[in-house]
Amino acid sequence: MENFGTGLLSFDKPALLEKRIRLLEAIATTGSISSAAKSVGLSYKAAWEAVDTMNNLSDHPLVVRVTGGSGGGGTTLTSFGQEIIANYAVLKKEYERFLNRLSDVGNFEKGFLKHIQRIAMQISARNQLMGKIGDIKLAKVNAEVSIVLKSGVLLVSTITHSAVEEMGLTIGDEVVGIIKASSVLISNQIELATSARNKLLGMVTDVKLGEVNAQVSVDIGQNDVIVATITTESVKSLALCVGSRVCAIIKSSSILIGK
Repeated sequence: MENFGTGLLSFDKPALLEKRIRLLEAIATTGSISSAAKSVGLSYKAAWEAVDTMNNLSDHPLVVRVTGGSGGGGTTLTSFGQEIIANYAVLKKEYERFLNRLSDVGNFEKGFLKHIQRIAMQISARNQLMGKIGDIKLAKVNAEVSIVLKSGVLLVSTITHSAVEEMGLTIGDEVVGIIKASSVLISNQIELATSARNKLLGMVTDVKLGEVNAQVSVDIGQNDVIVATITTESVKSLALCVGSRVCAIIKSSSILIGK
């Protein structure tokens, strides 16, 4: 049978969805992010990035860090994460049944699956935060869309009025706020006065230093993690480390909305 799945959900390929599910299963089995990463062919850094993204895009955390205990702590799957794995198995089985039925439909245009693949492109933006639209303020050209994240934090995005109409955005819609890591500024002055619309308070959970740039992860509550790319020199001058209380600053024009 022709592989109809390629470019649609790709259950039979080591694509993004499949690899993330395999990572969740490995975490459940090993209780270690490093061991789980190895078993699915990911780097330690890539595994944590995948976990942060999954937690951000979910109503409830799928993976949590566990401290203490005889093993000194580790990583564990939440009950919600276990349900995701179980439901994925059901979905995959039904998907395969669908493909079998689809192969018997003679007039189905297979070429459309390639178009679907283009529509379902992955994006490179590091931050993808799920929430619900709490308010929309329309002006002649632009619109201000307020997104309430699962942490309760408000994310304000400025997009065009036409984009609101084209996407059919309404209050209560579930959407994703998309932000490049390079668009996130970090300050250790919590009460800093700034013209930027978004000032998100949180705690640094990870700092990865490079020769020139560094990646700083900030938990703003309920496992909503904002990642910023700033200079390594800035990390040093701000004395940033895990546990530091900081403010992540983002212009409203730097936040895209996906639905």
